[in-house]
Amino acid sequence: MGTKRCLGALEERSNSILEKSKNDKQQKISCDQNSVAGAVSQRACVYCGARVVLNPITDAYHIVHGPIGCASYTFDIRGSLSSGEEVYRNSFSTDLRERDIIFGGERKLTAAIDEIVEQNDPKLIFIYSTCVVGVIGDDLEGVARAAEKKYKIPVIPIQSSGFAGNKNAGYKAACHALLNLMGEEVQKKEEGINFLGDFNLAGEMWINQSYFERMGISLISKMTGDASYKELKKAPRAKLNIVQCAGSMTYLAKQMEERYDIPFINVSFYGLEDTVTSLRKIASTLKDQQVLLKTEALIESELKKTHEALEYYRKKLEGKKAAIYVGGGFKAISLIKQFRDLGMETVMVGTQTGRAEEYEVIRDLAQEGTVILDDSNPTELEKFMKEKGADILVGGVKERPLAYKLGVAFCDHNHERKHPLNGFEGAINFAQEIHASINSPVWKIIKREQGGCK
Repeated sequence: MGTKRCLGALEERSNSILEKSKNDKQQKISCDQNSVAGAVSQRACVYCGARVVLNPITDAYHIVHGPIGCASYTFDIRGSLSSGEEVYRNSFSTDLRERDIIFGGERKLTAAIDEIVEQNDPKLIFIYSTCVVGVIGDDLEGVARAAEKKYKIPVIPIQSSGFAGNKNAGYKAACHALLNLMGEEVQKKEEGINFLGDFNLAGEMWINQSYFERMGISLISKMTGDASYKELKKAPRAKLNIVQCAGSMTYLAKQMEERYDIPFINVSFYGLEDTVTSLRKIASTLKDQQVLLKTEALIESELKKTHEALEYYRKKLEGKKAAIYVGGGFKAISLIKQFRDLGMETVMVGTQTGRAEEYEVIRDLAQEGTVILDDSNPTELEKFMKEKGADILVGGVKERPLAYKLGVAFCDHNHERKHPLNGFEGAINFAQEIHASINSPVWKIIKREQGGCK
C-alpha cells in the first residue's frame, strides 16, 4: 500500500521531473515550491535555511527560540572552519515547554539573552523563531529591541518559523539579518571585493583567498564562512560582490547593489572550467591591468599541474555514468562540467533549491535522455538511478544510505565533508574521490553476491 502511494505521488509530480529530449523545449520544470510533509518532499524548512547561512559567523551567539529539538541542528552543521573564535560551533535554546506555549515564551527569551550577556561578552546575538513561536506569536522584534537598548550590542531577530515556506525563504530571512547588521549608512569605498555564498567548508574559503592574494585583490568581507561581526560591518565598502551560492545570496547581492551601489557577478569555484572562468571574470570586471596579468599567470601555473594530475583519473573514469542530487543549482551545473571533463556522462541531475534559470542551464548542458529533477525523494532517486544505470551518486548525507543500498558508489558533496573540493586543488581531490569510490573492488563483490542470490 505504501509503495503504491509513493509511486502514485511520483507520477503526479510530472511538473518537477523531466527527461531531456529534442522535443522538451516548451516544458518548464516546477521549482521553489513550499515543503510538503511526507514522502513527496525532502526540502528543508525556513529555520534550516536561515541557520546554515548565518551559523559560520565565528563570533555570533545563536539563540533558538523554540523546543529543544530544534537546537539539535547546531554543532558543525556546516563543517565551516574558523581562523578566529569558535563561539559559532555552539547553540543556545529557550527550551520552550507546554507551559511556555500556553502563556508565551517572551520572558524566557529575555532571560536567555540576559544569561548570555552576563556569562560571556557577546558582540552579536541572533534569535531564531521556530514553528512553535510562529504559532503562539511571541514578539521577537520587541524583545530584541529592548535587549539592544539595554546592552548596546546588535540583537537581531530572524523570522524563520519552519512551516512558513521552504529553505529559500530561510535564505532570504538570513539575508535580511545581514542587511540589518550592515546598517543603512553608505561607507567610503575601498579597493576590494566581498565573497558571498562560500561557507568555508573544509577551509575552501582559504583556498579562494590565496588565489585573490596572488591576483592582487583584497578581500573585505566573507559571507559567511570564517566571517566576523567587525568584518561584516565593513562589507558596504567593497567595490564588487562575487556570488557563489546563488540560491542563498543573490537576494542579498541585489539588495546591496540597491542600497550601497555595489555591483555583483556570479562565480563558481567548483571544477576546472568554472574556476578558470570565474577568476578571469573577476579580473576583467575590476578592470585592472596588473590584476589581469597576475590572474593569467596564476591560471597558467595551476592548470598545468592540475591537468597532469587529472590525466590518470580520466583514463580510469572514462565512460562511467554519474547521478547528481545536491542542494543548489550552481553546484549541479559545475558538477556536470566536472564529470564531462573526466570523460563521464551525467544521466540524472537534481537539486533541492535550484532556481528556474539554473534548470535552464542544466537542461542546455545535459545530454539527451538525462533525467532532471527538482526536490526529489528516495523513491524517485532509486527509480531513475536504476533506470539510467548510474555508477555513482553525488549528494549529501541523506543520500549515502540509498546509494550503498543499491550497490552504487557515492561522493559526499554536502556541508558535512571534511576535505575541500573547490579550485584547482579541489578538482584533483574530487577526481581522486570519484575514482576511489567507483573503482573500489567492493562493488564487484556486491554484484557477484547479488547474482548468487538470484
